[in-house]
Order: sequence, then C-alpha cells, then structure tokens
Amino acid sequence: MATSLLLAGIALGATRPRYGGALRVAVRATPISLDPADSGQPDSFVRRNLSRLIFDTLVRLDDRGRPQAALANSWQPEPGDQRWQFYIRHGVTFQDGAPVTSDAIAASLRVANPNWKVFPTGEAVVIECDSPAPDLPAELALPRNGIAKRDGKLTGSGPFAITRWDPGKKLALTARDDYWGGRALVDSVEIEMGKNFREQMISLDLGKADLIEVAPEQAQRAAMEGRRVESSAPTELMALVFSRDRQSPEDGRLREALALSVDRGSMNTVLLQGGGEPAGGLLPNWMTGYAFLFPTDADLPRAHQARSEVRQAPAWTLGYDASDPVARNIAERIALNARDAGLALTLTTATAADVRLVRIPLPSLDAHIALTTVAGALGLPHPKVSGNSVHDLYVAETALLQSQRVIPLLRLRAASAMS
Repeated sequence: MATSLLLAGIALGATRPRYGGALRVAVRATPISLDPADSGQPDSFVRRNLSRLIFDTLVRLDDRGRPQAALANSWQPEPGDQRWQFYIRHGVTFQDGAPVTSDAIAASLRVANPNWKVFPTGEAVVIECDSPAPDLPAELALPRNGIAKRDGKLTGSGPFAITRWDPGKKLALTARDDYWGGRALVDSVEIEMGKNFREQMISLDLGKADLIEVAPEQAQRAAMEGRRVESSAPTELMALVFSRDRQSPEDGRLREALALSVDRGSMNTVLLQGGGEPAGGLLPNWMTGYAFLFPTDADLPRAHQARSEVRQAPAWTLGYDASDPVARNIAERIALNARDAGLALTLTTATAADVRLVRIPLPSLDAHIALTTVAGALGLPHPKVSGNSVHDLYVAETALLQSQRVIPLLRLRAASAMS
C-alpha cells in the first residue's frame, strides 16, 4: 500500500511534490486487466491505486474516511436510504475527449454492480439498492466503482491517460492537461510489473527506478543502509481461513487450539522484523479503536487443554502462496506452533487446502465498508451491523470471529523506497 499510495501521492502532488519528468515505478503485482470492475483479478493495493490514476469515482474518502465530492458534486438519499440520487459534476471528459455524462456513469456502475438498479435522470444518476444502504457514498469510493467507458477501448476520466499497456508487464501513463482536478505534477508514470523485491532493489540502486516496494521484513534494513524508506500504518491483514464452516463442537475445539497456539508476537518481531503487528480482529485498531479487545497472545496451556478434549485430530493441510516468501515463512512457523499444541499441519501450495494463509488489503477507510468487503474476501457471511455506532460494528465483527472460519494473525505494514 505504501508504494501504491506514494505513487498516487507523488504523481498528483499530495506527497513529496515532484515537477515534470517521468516517475519510474517497479512492483511485484502482475495485473492482466485494468478494468476496475474485473472481479476475476486478484485484489491488491497496487491494482487499486493504479486504478485511481486512470479512473475517477463518484465519491472519494478523505483521510478520516469521510465521503467527499468527486465526479458527483453532491448526493441525496430518499427516506430509508435505499434509493439515492447523485448529481454529476459538469465539464468532465474521458481521456478520449468524450463527455462524462449521467448515461456513461450509469452504464459503468451497472457493470460493477449488477444487483443495483442504476439509471440516468438529467444531470444526475439514481441508484436503487436491494436493501437500505446508508454507506452507499463510501462504497462508491471503492476503486471497483471507478467510472470507465468500455466501447472497445477501456477509457477513464482520471488524471492520467493510458499510453502503453502490456498486460502483466508494463503500464505507461501520461498526465492529462485537461483533467478537471488539475494537472498532475509529473509528466508521465512508467510501471514495470512482475519484479520481485530483489530485482526492485537492484533497479533502485542502479538508478533505473524511482519508487519500489520493500518487503515488510526488509524495511528496517533498507533504511539502515541509507535508502529513503516510507512505511504505512498496519493495514494488510494476514489470516488463516478454513475452507469449511465449523463441522462439530470437536472441530471447534481444534480450531480454538490452533488459534491459541500461534505465537503472533515472535512472528512479527523475528520473521517480519517489526514490519507489522499482531492481529486478533479483522480491522485495525487505528480504524475502530476496539481491536485491542481481541486477544493476540499465544496460550499453549489452553491450546493443550482444547486439544485434549478431542480424542483424535485430523491432519490439516495448510495452503499458502508459493510466490510470497513472507507467506512461506509464516506458514512454517504456524505448523511448528501447531505441533507444540498436538496438531498436525502439512504445508501445500495447492489451491485446495483445509486451511489457507491469505493476505487481504484494507479495502476502505470507512470501517463499515471495510468490514463488509473483508468478510466477503474471506468467504464469511455478510456482517450484520445493526446501526452506525462503534459498538454495533464491534458486535458484528465479534460474530464473524465467533464463527471460527477465520483466525486473524498479523497486520502488515507496506513499505516503499524512493530514489
């Protein structure tokens, strides 16, 4: 996330102003589609924030998660929050010069949200949801709701125009002089994709890249070696997800034993070199203020007790992403911790596994939208948030955790290095 946000910040002038020239960026991700509504692409901070350079949304969120005007100047819900009207900014154009109309916006949103009823009405767009949607403005700020014109060639209305696109390899963007929000500070952005951390560091040191990603466990060392390193707040969730619902009370006790056996503290300090923090919940404490209430400490005696209450424990397979060196190290440590509690975990890189180690980027600065999106990414039920208070959010998140489908482990910082 740090690289992605810095990319957007530097390019648009929000962070470390840079005037003119090309910003050269290297990333690990290899997206093969730039369409913000393409749900078949793996979610990543890089993909989301590249989207923000090309596609505008109706609404944006400020640093505190509050909705602000973007392509929509204003909006108004009808009583019940199920039907909303968004009033469109005048004079905005797509990168090919075509005007951004209410018809174009409605067509784009229907692709991203087939369950919504979206239709243009004069200078506005009306959205009808299946149920009350008090957080709809915040949801419209998600990158997947970026407004795109899909008439043969994918086109956006964002601050940069696509000048070259080799899927999964390279993306070149040029600043738009006619962008409604003001011209970007750099003339162009060149993104090289599919570069591992070592390759990125070499490119930076040789002067072939201006901005790179740094693995969480390498950030401290990179800074000590004299590189300019920036780190985000802990944002990306690393968690264990079971492939099935809890099958029986005995299965629940075994899942409890696994959760109690995991030494999150040593994983963070030793394996990540302080590049994250232990996580007991789905959302970060800096967002909710209550995440500290979810326990994160290992408790081996209690893990043994839970394990002893089940006569025979099956051997679980633990799946992880083979291309992620951090994931492999964490998976190996989890298996060792589990063995100490009397559980057997076998590591696998196959798609099918009893338990999977996953990484979920924080999707939104709006806590309600973030919880709903994270739950969906983990295959959990839609959270039942009864109101808008922090307590309501806490109750909903607690219910998701009590299902024992997911064991939160760590929340990772994202780091980047700049020339």
